[in-house]
Amino acid sequence: MKGIKVLLGVVASALLLSGCNLNNTSKGGMIGAAAGGAAGTGLGAAIGALIGGSHGAKVGAAIGAGVGVAGGTTAGVLIGKKMDKAKAAAEAALQDATVETTTDTNGLDAVKVTFDNGILFAVGKSNLQSSAQASLKKFAANVLNVYTDCDVAIYGYASSDGSEETNLTLSQNRAFAVKGYLTGSCGVKESQIKSTVGYGENPEYLVRDANGNEDRAASRRVEVYLYASEAMIKAANEGTLQ
Repeated sequence: MKGIKVLLGVVASALLLSGCNLNNTSKGGMIGAAAGGAAGTGLGAAIGALIGGSHGAKVGAAIGAGVGVAGGTTAGVLIGKKMDKAKAAAEAALQDATVETTTDTNGLDAVKVTFDNGILFAVGKSNLQSSAQASLKKFAANVLNVYTDCDVAIYGYASSDGSEETNLTLSQNRAFAVKGYLTGSCGVKESQIKSTVGYGENPEYLVRDANGNEDRAASRRVEVYLYASEAMIKAANEGTLQ
C-alpha cells in the first residue's frame, strides 16, 4: 500500500508539473506505464480518479485491467494517439475555435473545443446564429462523424447578466441547441452524445480577462468535449485501436 501511495504521488506530481506541455500520446504513456506496471485495475482506477473523477477512474481501471493483454503503456499511447488525431482534425476544420487538450481534468483522453466567443449566441438568446451553424457543420463532418468512438459532452454557460434562474435556463437551452443541431442537421448520432448540461452563471466558469473582470461575450458559450468511449478503451487494451 505504501508503494502504491508513493506511485500515485509521483504520477500526480508529474502531471501537475507537465501541465499541457505533453500531448495525449506522451501523457498516455506516462499514465499507462504507471498503472499497468504496478497493480492493474485497482491502481489504474485510483490514478484515473486522481486525475479526472469518475470518468478518469473508468479509463484508469480499463487501462490497468489490460496489463495482461496489451500492457498499460501500449494502451495509454494508443488512446493518446487517437485523441491527438481528433484534436488535429478539429484544429484544421475550425478557424474560429480554440482546441485544447484537457489534461488537468480527464488525463490523456479528452479534447475541448470552444468556439470563438462561444457558439455565437446573441445576448439573452439560445438560437444558433448562421455563423455558428456553419462551424458546427464543419465540426460534425470532419470530427464527430469521423471519430465516432469518441464520446461527447456538451456544456452550456451564461454570463452574469440577468438573474441566476434565467441564466441557468439559458445555458441549458444553449447546450441543447447545440446538441439538437448536431444530431438533427449534421448527422451526429444521439448515442454519441453522453452528457448535455447547462451551468448558468456559476462563478467558477465565468471567463475573466487579465484584470479579473468578466468577459461577458466569452462567458456566453458552449464547450464540446471529446473523450475515449468504452469501445476505444477496449480496443486500446486489445492493441487494435487505430
